[in-house]
Amino acid sequence: MSKQGQPTSAEVISFPPRVALTTPDADIASMIEVLQDQLAMAREGKLRSVAVVSVSADGEAIGTQWSCKGADVTGLIGKLTVLTHDLMAARK
Repeated sequence: MSKQGQPTSAEVISFPPRVALTTPDADIASMIEVLQDQLAMAREGKLRSVAVVSVSADGEAIGTQWSCKGADVTGLIGKLTVLTHDLMAARK
């Protein structure tokens, strides 16, 4: 580690272990588990596209992000749009 506690480019940072669903906040643990599963599949080369819909803790901000092959972008945008509309309708 560097003097400021930041890793240098030559160091490998281990990913934290899985969070058990028995933690005090099962909702947060569930989100972390889903992300860890996606990261594992990406590292193994099993994914070609990923789409994420994020909702802020207060429910006011909804964001969509994706990483994909060019041919997948239209389908992902459509699915994210539908999911976003469903999330917005559910909070009313």
